[in-house]
This record gives sequence, structure tokens and C-alpha cells, in this order.
Amino acid sequence: MTIHFSCTMCGRCCNGLRLPVSVDEAMAWLRDGGDVQVFCEAIPWPEDPAADNRPAWYKHRRSFPATSGSLPVRVIVSLMATFEGPCPNLQPDLRCGIYERRPRTCRVYPAEVNPFFQLDRAGKLCPPEAWQAEGLLQNDDGEWSDPEMAQAVVRMREADARDAQVKARVCALLGITMGGLSNEGVVVHASERGRLLAALESALDADSAVGGTNAGWSIVSNRKATLELLRSAGTVSTGASEVGSNGISYMGFLASDAE
Repeated sequence: MTIHFSCTMCGRCCNGLRLPVSVDEAMAWLRDGGDVQVFCEAIPWPEDPAADNRPAWYKHRRSFPATSGSLPVRVIVSLMATFEGPCPNLQPDLRCGIYERRPRTCRVYPAEVNPFFQLDRAGKLCPPEAWQAEGLLQNDDGEWSDPEMAQAVVRMREADARDAQVKARVCALLGITMGGLSNEGVVVHASERGRLLAALESALDADSAVGGTNAGWSIVSNRKATLELLRSAGTVSTGASEVGSNGISYMGFLASDAE
């Protein structure tokens, strides 16, 4: 479906966000005095999927292998630049103060990076008039019309895959071994700014003695049936009510029934 769009500079997408950033962008954000949280989700992965299961292989590219109990899993780590209220880089005239080095997420918005997600205008923060513009955002073939945006989407996917093993080392350095069941929720790890920056810098060293964390992961859920299923599969599983200290919290996408 053809989608038309033109930014109205309303500033809605620059307020109160958790902004996905790559490893290099996370370090820049931290050095600028911002905060970054580590979101973790785990996917039970007893065996690799069929070759034609493209959504599963997309998750494989952006994750690293681990184990939870006796079950192999893959862990997806997302680094989220966080802020309350207006973005610290938002200027009084609603222009971006770091426009030339703004994160890739800002460059692609409101496009979708995941090739298996369709753009849902209702899920975006842009006002109705932004979607009534003459400018073309996406054509009938699903291609992004803006070359810069299209290139930024590709670079975000490449960074996601490239950063996976770096994030594994970050988790090892910070002692992170807890993630939410993918599609049900995520576990949010809020580390002190300097400690996270040091871990990112160290993890970038491919020759680091610290390897990826591949054992001892616990999967968190706020659903009784999910916890029972995970435990029957041999995982170490934790109820969401047991998470909530030492800078660790659970963000569920489904209503809880396990309290």
C-alpha cells in the first residue's frame, strides 16, 4: 500500500521515549550525559528453524546463543536511550541539536526497520496531517522512497547483527542473565552510566578475555501458563513479581495473571 508522509515538526516523537540505539550510538549518548537502559528478551531455541523461516532467521541474526537450565535459547539485547519529557537534544524551535549525528532510529522514523512489520500509522506519534501530505514515504512494493531513509534502515539492520556478540560480552561484563520471553515482555536493566559505558568500550575489543554469556539465563514472565510451559521445557524461569530490585524491572506486553 502506498503511504504518503511529510514531517510536520510537531516534536511528538522527541518526548518521553526509549530510543533504540546501536553500540556506537549508545556510547555517544552516554558520553553526552544521557542514560541508556539494556532491554533483554529470550527465545527458546532447541534447534534452528527451517531455511525458509525468514522471520526466525532475522531474529537469529540479531541475537546470541545462550542456555536457560537445559534449554538452548537465543537472547536479543536492545540498547535504549531514555529520557523523560523532551529529548535533551530538542531545541526550543523543535529542531534537533545533534541533527548531523542523530541516532539512526531518528533518521528512519516513522519507517519500520523490521522487514516483517508493516507500517501502522495508528501506532506512530505523528499527527493526522502528516499522513495527508503529497510526499511519498513507501510505494506499493514496500520500498522507502527517501534514499537516506532507505540507507539508514539498512544500516540499522547491519548494526543490529554486527552488535549481537558485543552485547553478549556487555551482558557478561555486567552480570546480566535475565530476559523476558520474547513477544511477552522484556527485562529492563538500568546500569550506572559510567559502568555501562566502560562495559561497552571493553566489549568492543574482540580480543577481550570476557566471552559472551552463554549459560545461566533466567526467563521472566508474568503469565502462569507461560511459566509452567517454560519450566516443563527445562528452563530456569522467574515470575515477574520476583523482579524489581538492583536496577532490574520487567515490562510486560500482556496482562499479568501470575501475581
